[in-house]
Amino acid sequence: HNKMANQVNGNAVQLKEEEEPMDTSSVTHTEHYKTLIEAGLPQKVAERLDEIFQTGLVAYVDLDERAIDALREFNEEGALSVLQQFKESDLSHVQNKSAFLCGVMKTYRQREKQGSKVQESTKGPDEAKIKALLERTGYTLDVTTGQRKYGGPPPDTVYSGVQPGIGTEVFVGKIPRDLYEDELVPLFEKAGPIWDLRLMMDPLSGQNRGYAFITFCSKDAAQEAVKLCDNYEIRPGKHLGVCISVANNRLFVGSIPKNKTKENILEEFNKVTEGLVDVILYHQPDDKKKNRGFCFLEYEDHKSAAQARRRLMSGKVKVWGNVVTVEWADPVEEPDPEVMAKVKVLFVRNLATTVTEEILEKSFSEFGKLERVKKLKDYAFVHFEDRGAAVKAMNEMNGKEIEGEEIEIVLAKPPDKKRKERQAARQASRSTA
Repeated sequence: HNKMANQVNGNAVQLKEEEEPMDTSSVTHTEHYKTLIEAGLPQKVAERLDEIFQTGLVAYVDLDERAIDALREFNEEGALSVLQQFKESDLSHVQNKSAFLCGVMKTYRQREKQGSKVQESTKGPDEAKIKALLERTGYTLDVTTGQRKYGGPPPDTVYSGVQPGIGTEVFVGKIPRDLYEDELVPLFEKAGPIWDLRLMMDPLSGQNRGYAFITFCSKDAAQEAVKLCDNYEIRPGKHLGVCISVANNRLFVGSIPKNKTKENILEEFNKVTEGLVDVILYHQPDDKKKNRGFCFLEYEDHKSAAQARRRLMSGKVKVWGNVVTVEWADPVEEPDPEVMAKVKVLFVRNLATTVTEEILEKSFSEFGKLERVKKLKDYAFVHFEDRGAAVKAMNEMNGKEIEGEEIEIVLAKPPDKKRKERQAARQASRSTA
């Protein structure tokens, strides 16, 4: 019956046993069938999986214990359904078949939870177009249930250096859900050579999630991609959103004892997390020995930061006997160079408690006419009428002592609207929580 079903389904895959005289009383098994039964799989499930081995879709050696264990936890009907889905999936670009099968199982469970029999959307990518793209560019494509990854690394002929660093990745949003690499790559490669393109997939619908990350081989190419493609009309009435993506590797941690130093904090968090490279700490304005009860932890990459965040949020990890509060730190967005070139305001920090606005006014007005001076806690903003005067004051006053403390000066960044929005959103979510 199974053989018949294979023919009826129109599968071009010829089963091995059909080369022998049709004898429906016995089904040929591979030598792995016995192993599957011994691993505890029900007979029907073992048979179905063994059939899949025979079609050559996946080999027994490709499946790790994790996949077999996970399959064993399903009831027979569920397991057969999962295998059917796996068999019908397009595996042409799937490098890790075992992980993919685990992904199919996970998706099946999520579907069951939702109680809705969501139909797999049949509209996948146009394979002929994808194949043509890969042949033209020489890039690889690796498909998992959660993302489609094009390149990473690209072919040596395109770029053979190390993986590009900060500022080379863009975030692409508002992507039509049925759009794939064959439409994205030709548009974005105009900006410069692509290191990788990761299109996020929704396993439940089989379509993309509407966003992707593209890493370029250089910062210039990433910036060019924002100029070229932000608000680009990729289909009638559908405009993409593109911005430089800031891989966040910094966490904000609250409820830190106020008497702890930077060294104490580094040592303590190194015990419970991996990849910590720096601690950023702010002191209380009137007592330099005390911190303000929070700090920022800087990790070597986004992955380490994400793992640290998960561990610290789990509630299982205690620091100095307490559970700490953790959030992603707001990414430090580099302001537009054109905007920064017009700034006439200085940000002056590390001020002694005795420094008044009058003292600052007297010191800085030597360099040019001031609009105003505003001091808060241990820092101040000094507004000049003229950009040249502000720059000259910064260069000459930075590192000088006022009232016994060395001051630090930088050009003030213009207010970041997005940051205000994020803060407002956080307040709102806290009050509802």
